[in-house]
Amino acid sequence: MWSKCKKIKEALLSVTDNVGHYEAIHKTDKYIVWAEDSEGSSVEGDDRKINQSIQGTIDYFTKEEDDAFVEQIQAALKAACISFYLNSVQYEGQDEGGAGYIHYEWVWEVA
Repeated sequence: MWSKCKKIKEALLSVTDNVGHYEAIHKTDKYIVWAEDSEGSSVEGDDRKINQSIQGTIDYFTKEEDDAFVEQIQAALKAACISFYLNSVQYEGQDEGGAGYIHYEWVWEVA
């Protein structure tokens, strides 16, 4: 399982070194947090698991509108042959108790 998840970390590190697993390393104006969440698609046969995929999320926090890292994250995932989709984009405004971040969330799956 961990060898599959390693692809996620390596792809994200090609964009920035501020990449945390489960929690932020440095909460600067731009940072990425990723985590594995569950088993994704799997194949079973002859009373055993034949293939397992792992599914998780990537959360990117930025205070910059039109941040180039958004495209770079997607390009890095494509280059690493990682299946993903953009799940949500949210603004965590300071007037709502947030820190003023634009929060992008992708769901990924590796096999």
